[in-house]
Amino acid sequence: MAITAKPVAPEKNPRLARKAKAPLTTRDNLSALIGTARKILRKDKGLNGDVDRLPLLTWVMFLKFLDDLEAVHEEESELDGKPYQPIIEAPYRWRDWAAREDGITGDELLAFIGQEQTVRADGSSGQGLFVYLRSLAGESEKGSQREVVANVFKGIQNRMVSGYLLRDIINKIHGIHFSASEEIHTLSHLYESMLREMRDAAGDSGEFYTPRPVVRFMVQVSDPRLGETILDPACGTGGFLVEAYDHIAPQVSTPEQRRTLQRASLYGQEAKPLPYMLAQMNLLLHGLEAPQIAYGNTLERRVSEIGHSERVDVILTNPPFGGEEEAGIKANFPPNMQTAETALLFLQYIMRKLRVAGAPLPRGAGMGERVDRSAECGGRAAVVVPNGTLFGDGISAVIKEEMLKEFRLHTIVRLPQGVFAPYTDIPANLLFFERGGPTDTIWYYELPLPEGRKKYSKTAPLQFEEFAPAQAWWNAREEGPQAWKVDFAAKRSTAIDAATPHWQRAEAERTAALALGKPIREVEQGIATVNGEKGNKSALQERLRTLKAQQQNHDQTAKSAQAEGDALYWPIYNLDQKNPHAKAGLEHADPKDLIARMRGHEAEVMRLLGEIETLVNEVEQ
Repeated sequence: MAITAKPVAPEKNPRLARKAKAPLTTRDNLSALIGTARKILRKDKGLNGDVDRLPLLTWVMFLKFLDDLEAVHEEESELDGKPYQPIIEAPYRWRDWAAREDGITGDELLAFIGQEQTVRADGSSGQGLFVYLRSLAGESEKGSQREVVANVFKGIQNRMVSGYLLRDIINKIHGIHFSASEEIHTLSHLYESMLREMRDAAGDSGEFYTPRPVVRFMVQVSDPRLGETILDPACGTGGFLVEAYDHIAPQVSTPEQRRTLQRASLYGQEAKPLPYMLAQMNLLLHGLEAPQIAYGNTLERRVSEIGHSERVDVILTNPPFGGEEEAGIKANFPPNMQTAETALLFLQYIMRKLRVAGAPLPRGAGMGERVDRSAECGGRAAVVVPNGTLFGDGISAVIKEEMLKEFRLHTIVRLPQGVFAPYTDIPANLLFFERGGPTDTIWYYELPLPEGRKKYSKTAPLQFEEFAPAQAWWNAREEGPQAWKVDFAAKRSTAIDAATPHWQRAEAERTAALALGKPIREVEQGIATVNGEKGNKSALQERLRTLKAQQQNHDQTAKSAQAEGDALYWPIYNLDQKNPHAKAGLEHADPKDLIARMRGHEAEVMRLLGEIETLVNEVEQ
């Protein structure tokens, strides 16, 4: 075979030769694309900062994601020879109105998205896009993907005032291929960084974002396993569920196990429309194909009606701090534990939702099995709570009493100030407990601030690496500079022994007061039936005054004795225990010691003043 010689190209001037640019990676491409989209959003006058921009970017990405997902499912159904029922029908699919770069734009695009009735991209008249999407809830069964879509768009509004800029955004997002796993993986990390930025921009509205280092630590030490059910009842943007998914995913080795992880493992609930949408997007991007996030207020459920079939193995959550619930919500809780404080209501809900050891599991729960099984051990929880929950008395103490009686509160991790900045500077704690009490020993671990730091902040946040000593300590516990334990069983026994005589005296006094009820009624009847005998009536009235005074005295003594007993018992439920190994500081000193020390200093000052005064007098003489 003859070989044809190829002409040799003339050599280029080396000074004119340019170095070839390296092709952009998927991450670089997506970062540039998202960055450009965000620059476009900044031009629109209807959007006020990242708090408005990220939700808009999210709902646009959500619709593109959904269309890419549906295209894959349509293709699979076609190969299987089965009809496909789409979630979104034409002409509302992304491909119908958004895919063409020169598609509808300007006021026409804004009208199609936001109006009740409009002219659609195919020229026909009908419902606007958002109205159509919200109507999907009424056409589908509860928990279906159509209902998810309807709930996502229930609280969403298009705040952009320029339809031309919105078209530019749509064209940019159309460049993302949600059917490519590498792009989804990269976008999931970009999306999380945007969520952090939104949290920072939101200030006191950032409660639905928990710092990822805190989330990762809680998930890793709780160690959810494949086949367990995991719940976040206040899931915000889905951070705990995403981390739990990533933690369990490496345990999957069969298609059946993959189905279990996808369909019967992770559950959440969120009451606010914005974080609900953000959570759906976050979970979809991380690989959960059909996120099972309920929409609505978790606390609307009457806790006494929660049965074994609704209970779960693991709860990971950061309930809202400082919120207050209405009277109707409080009525869903036991009368002696009703409070308006959201964090305390969530704590009760979590306690009721944890699996009971030996209780029957619902059929098909975990690993896709279809046999009747019982839970081998009680459920466990990791919960973020503010300091107020630890030291709170009254109803807060009653709730903690039940927790420490029915559950094993084995660990409290004390976080430094500023971990949740800028949302709040309130110091927070991580409670780790499991069903199967009572609590005997409580371990405390105080996470230290880095050397030279007074608190964390938005610009210098907590890093996951700073949890490494706590993780090393977790399974090899010893007391040390950051760790100490409290023998709660001994504290409880001592307190009960000390309080019991007072309570017994209070009970005896109450019994005595009740016993006087009958003679008091008899004397009152006698006074009512006395006819004209003034002396007898006066004697009876005097007798009545004496009996009532005795009854009042018994009641007062009972109250006093009860209070004395309570004062010895209830303080044990103040879990705000200071680190005994910390350097003694003014804030940790006993108030009596402080007063004595100040008086000592005052005496020393007066002595010195007296000596000075004597010296001055001697000089003058």
